[in-house]
Amino acid sequence: MPSAPVPSTRPALAPEAAAFYRTQSVFSDPGDLVAHYAGLPTDPAQLACIARDLMIHRGEDDLFGHTHPLERLHHDADARYVDDILRIVVERDGSPLSRRRAAGDRFVGICRDFALLHCSLLRHSGIPARVRSGFADYFRADGFHCDHVVTEYWDEARGWLLADPQLTDPEITAAWYVDFDPMDVPRDRFQVAGRAWRDIRGGDADPDTYGVYPPEDGPLNGEWFVAGNVRLDLAALNKVETLLWDVWGTEADEEDGQTMTEPLRALYDRASLVVAPDDVSFEDARRLFAEQDGLRTPETVLSLSEYNPPLHVTLRPFD
Repeated sequence: MPSAPVPSTRPALAPEAAAFYRTQSVFSDPGDLVAHYAGLPTDPAQLACIARDLMIHRGEDDLFGHTHPLERLHHDADARYVDDILRIVVERDGSPLSRRRAAGDRFVGICRDFALLHCSLLRHSGIPARVRSGFADYFRADGFHCDHVVTEYWDEARGWLLADPQLTDPEITAAWYVDFDPMDVPRDRFQVAGRAWRDIRGGDADPDTYGVYPPEDGPLNGEWFVAGNVRLDLAALNKVETLLWDVWGTEADEEDGQTMTEPLRALYDRASLVVAPDDVSFEDARRLFAEQDGLRTPETVLSLSEYNPPLHVTLRPFD
């Protein structure tokens, strides 16, 4: 009598979710610059290194011994789309994308830009990938969780893994508190926004330890800030990978953007149930984004850039 088949322990990604996350979004599409992707490797780690070597974080000037020209901070800050990012990159240095750029020839961006470009390269290679918004504990030694964005990509043997392309330059990473593989960031070192929200709401975390910097250094931290990241993460799970300072819905409706009410807390409690799990339900994320006016990204957002005046921006169509 034949033995019963042994159930597979390999993770499985539903075909609909796989197809969704391996195709480009409006934001990650290289557009007419896709020819620059020709001949690039398909290995996720190699693609992360390519993204790293084309960009410099606006806060890395000291680490690179480089001073960002002010006009580049203003010019690069509002590049929402990968085709615009690539256009800036190739205008400054027309070499193949696989060639490491000098600091002065790189796109001046933030974590979201590294993750979005990495995501674009992965999707071009047929690898399901998405951008995740949350908080990392590896940029400071005092327990503060820094506002951060990483890539989440599908590994056929292990399922969804978090990757931080910013960490793939060992000389730069040495300045931070990293003792893990950048292509497999532990989920307790990078907390997706929904997990941070749930920990705060459950009394297991102090909201003042989440944000851009601690309260003594400025206002960009706390419960309202984490809620905003939940909104951004839900949008990214739906392939709407906006700038981190694009606001809409409940955040844009409040006079100061920082007021939290019990109805708002209840809304983000509901959203966190969808975006917090390690294995996010594709159907639930799509449904909540489609049905919830306070969370769904509208066609026009308010951009609150640090380097440019506040501006209402109509996004490229993304539905």
